[in-house]
Amino acid sequence: MDLNLIGYLMCVWLSSSRVLGGYPIWWSLALGQQYSSLGSQPILCGSIPGLVPKQLRFCRNYIEIMPSVAEGVKLGIQECQHQFRGRRWNCTTIKDNLAIFGPVLDKATRESAFVHAIASAGVAFAVTRSCAEGTSTMCGCDSHHKGPPGEGWKWGGCSEDAEFGVLVSREFADARENRPDARSAMNRHNNEAGRTTILDHMHLRCKCHGLSGSCEVKTCWWAQQDFRTLGNYLKDKYDSASEMIVEKHRESRGWVETLRVKYNFFKHPTERDLVYYEGSPNFCEPNSETGSFGTRDRVCNVSSHGIEGCDLLCCGRGHNTRTEKRKEKCHCIFHWCCYVSCQECVRVYDVHTCK
Repeated sequence: MDLNLIGYLMCVWLSSSRVLGGYPIWWSLALGQQYSSLGSQPILCGSIPGLVPKQLRFCRNYIEIMPSVAEGVKLGIQECQHQFRGRRWNCTTIKDNLAIFGPVLDKATRESAFVHAIASAGVAFAVTRSCAEGTSTMCGCDSHHKGPPGEGWKWGGCSEDAEFGVLVSREFADARENRPDARSAMNRHNNEAGRTTILDHMHLRCKCHGLSGSCEVKTCWWAQQDFRTLGNYLKDKYDSASEMIVEKHRESRGWVETLRVKYNFFKHPTERDLVYYEGSPNFCEPNSETGSFGTRDRVCNVSSHGIEGCDLLCCGRGHNTRTEKRKEKCHCIFHWCCYVSCQECVRVYDVHTCK
């Protein structure tokens, strides 16, 4: 491994160790194989790093839900990496590090806002889906949203209880955000924005019954949108996030920090918007203080003028081009009945990477 890279990773590790006090390091359970058996081994609750007492009690009291909590964080991380795959910061995680994103989330930036929102949404989504699938005895289908059926259909199936999933996410993810400082206020707001996305996007899903798909009877139930749709929505909220400023107030419990919109002539953020109060680094060069890995050797799109294009992604440093041979299936033919046969072709592609 390159010595400069080794040195940089060591700096990242040292920098991240300084921020663990306020870092949601319980997110690391999403990347650890040792937590896959949480449901059958309650003793593991004590081994999850970074849990505050309220989270530890929750884990021990509701151990069968914890695998879904871990799956939800993992889902959020994967969606973050998809949404930012073509950006200078691409939601990179660091293996074998409790601060899985490094020092990037130490600052109250747009990136921090998005990660908190998507992780909280992921927990709510995964818990809701798990309950509907019957993997937990303490939750199940939603019986609160029945109401009268619409014209041409009736209630049926298993409506997903998103309110229960949101409650679990709120109780667990927000448990450590009880400090009277601006960062806790920001994290609570963005966590809730992510969860609100789940509730706002609930929709009716229906299935037809009858001979030859005649739809003589149609049953419907409440369902979550697919998580990619929710990720797209929150990514739009990232792009339009509201910049805030920190104000201090004297209260009976002491000094309390709150957030106020920085520019009054802009629309004030609602509970569905993301907020931040510190600017982001440009992520062009490796920087151990900010957690930036830089964009050197990143694949870029030479034909795009967007952020994933070689001009912007490479920060004006230019790009290299190499050819790459890939084996692909081609000339596929359907044979009656019933299989498909294909030949294997070698195609040559140009691959562009940042200098």
